[in-house]
This record gives sequence, structure tokens and C-alpha cells, in this order.
Amino acid sequence: MSDGGNGVESGGESRTDTDTDTSAGPGAGTEGVGGDSGGGVGVGGGVTGRRVRSRARWVAGAVAGAVLVSGIGLWATDTWPFRDTYCWGAWQQNSGAYFLGEKALGTSGSERKATESAPPSADRPDATCTVTVNSTVPDDDADEPLRFKERVTVDYGPVPESAEKRRAWIARNFHGSVSPLPDGLTGLVGTDRAMLVLPEKCDTADRPSVVTLRTESRGDGHLGKVFPPFAMGTRTEVAQMLLDVADATMRQAGCAPSAPLSMTSPLITVAEKEQSAARPLCRIPGVTFDLGEEYRFRQQVGTVGDRLQTCSMVWSTLGVPDEPAAQYVMAGEPRLAAIFDGLPEGAAHGLVHAMCDGRRTAFYGHVDPGGQGRGVPDDQQVFENFTRSVSRRIGCDTGNDNR
Repeated sequence: MSDGGNGVESGGESRTDTDTDTSAGPGAGTEGVGGDSGGGVGVGGGVTGRRVRSRARWVAGAVAGAVLVSGIGLWATDTWPFRDTYCWGAWQQNSGAYFLGEKALGTSGSERKATESAPPSADRPDATCTVTVNSTVPDDDADEPLRFKERVTVDYGPVPESAEKRRAWIARNFHGSVSPLPDGLTGLVGTDRAMLVLPEKCDTADRPSVVTLRTESRGDGHLGKVFPPFAMGTRTEVAQMLLDVADATMRQAGCAPSAPLSMTSPLITVAEKEQSAARPLCRIPGVTFDLGEEYRFRQQVGTVGDRLQTCSMVWSTLGVPDEPAAQYVMAGEPRLAAIFDGLPEGAAHGLVHAMCDGRRTAFYGHVDPGGQGRGVPDDQQVFENFTRSVSRRIGCDTGNDNR
């Protein structure tokens, strides 16, 4: 699975550049309609022939006119087939989420474009698609305009193989801001990211295959570059985007279930907003870091359930993307727990397993360079405290399957 944001440069990709300026739409659909309206009718000469030919021309002209008017009506009301589609046909322009609608193109210089790789297949299990909105806004304080870019990247494929890339992937997709998907769907969704673990028959090289959505943004003006966060839509809208693109890619890869994925139950949203990192972190007993007076460490208390618990700490600096500092996860759903398989195990590596109510459950902790060495009394003991606290809360023994 591609980990970088620019995996779309792979060979064999097809490119669709879409702009909401669709002024060529109606004209393009009408040129060929009346093109053979002047053909003969196969009737002999004379007045009767002329009348038949005249009537044929009138009928053909009327049909062409009706098609033209109908086409203009469809185009003017933004109705299929004049909507742009993105990411192997999974999404349509104005199909629900904010990022796919007209509001995302609120400025006169905005355009939406998509670039996609070849779709996934049994022989080529990785695929990437990006949808980008570029905007230009006049800058009252400079001659050059302000330029903004908002991008959504879709990745399909197995979770990363290397430990370093897998941990970075976990930090992004198990962030404390995400909510678990309902209705038996194994995945997580936020307004700026989402992840779905696919059925086991989609696995590649003994690793779970996943579909992920992630956002990136950049603003460039006289004050320099900034990276403001943005939301694709509401959690429910983003979840539907995720399911739509998962269905499309699984069909291409030949591992789709018999019925399309669906979600009818409401999402349980995270109750708390990001806040300054506290002692203990995320209110988990024993998960304590010595952060001094540094105010740029922020924590996100995530989901706290019997089968999933998440806690994130980041290093936050104004104008640049947050940097992961520490991540703690308890995953008891079998397909979520499988994401951690293959990583080095043991308390020294921040990964142990336990049998909890008959389920093999993963307890994971990772401290990135920005937070390393700040654990009290040390980083490994903090992980062991996390494991002990959470396992007691959900009623399991980490000594049963500590492999």
C-alpha cells in the first residue's frame, strides 16, 4: 500500500481532469444528434416524395430539438450523465459530502481535478486516487493572490509491511479523533480521515487489505506556506465516501461481498475535543509523561470501549501539520487486531496480546522521537501501565497470550 501522498505518479494511471466549468457539456451532446436529419426516406420522386422527405426532416428536427432541450435541462440541473465522477467511478460531483459539492468551489478561481492509478486487481493489489481542489483568492496585502490546495487521497492495498511504515500508518488511522464504524463494519472514520479493513478474502501477502481516506491542505501567500486542516464532510458523509470507494475497488480486485456495504446505525462520535496533554495522558492511570512547561503537546481522548480504545498525543505547531508524539491502542475486533500482526512483539517493542472474553486482543503503544524519553519512570513502563490499566478495565489477562 502506498504510504506517501504522491503515489499517483505510478505507471499505467489514467487521469481525469474535472472542472465545474462545464459550458461545453450541452453543445458536445447535440452535434451528432441532427447530423443525419437530412437523409432520404426511400420513397419515389414527385410531390409525395418531397412531402415525405419534408415530413422526415421535420420529425428529425423535432427529435433533435427535444434531445437538445432535454440535455440542456439535465446539464443545467447537474443531473447524470453530466456529473463528473472520481476514483474509478466511486464518487460523483455533488453526491453528498462537502468536498464533492459546489461549496468546496466557493471562490471564482476554484477547480476540482482527479488523478487515479489503474484500479486494483488480483495481480496488482495497490491503487491510489487523489481528488484536489485548487483555489485562488485575491490578496489585499500583496500583488500575488493567495493559493490554496485541498486534497483527498484514497489508498487501496495491504497495510505496510515494514515496522516503521506500519507504525506511521497506525498513528494516522487510529488517531483519537476517529469513531468506530457501526453495523459490523471494521473501520474508523473522522471528518478528515477514514479507514476500512476489507474482508479476509481481499488479504494480500498475509496482511489485511484496507481502504483509507486522508486529507492534505496547503495555503501559499505573502506570509509563507500554511497547512490548515479541513474536513471532507460530516462523519456520516465521509463514512459513505469510504464505503462507496471500498465497494468500487473490491469489485475491481475481485473480492467484493455479494451485497454492497451499507451503514444504517448512527455513528458514536468522540465526546471530547483535542486539549493540552494531561497527567495522566488521556486519563489512563499510569500513562504519565514529563512534558515540563511545554504547551505544544496536545492529547486526544479517543474511543473508550470493550473492543477499542485509542489515545493520541501530538506535537502541535501553528501553521504546520501536527507531528505524532505517542499513540496507544487496544484493539479487540479480530480484523482490527490483525493489523498489528507482524510487528515486533513484547513490552520492549510496545505490543502484547491477551485473550479477552475469548478474543485475541492487541495492546499497542508507540512513542515517536518527539516524545521519547519523557515517560515516567520510562517509556516501557508507561506502556506496561497502559496494558495493565486497560486489561483490568475490560477484564482480561495479558499473561494468557503474551506472544
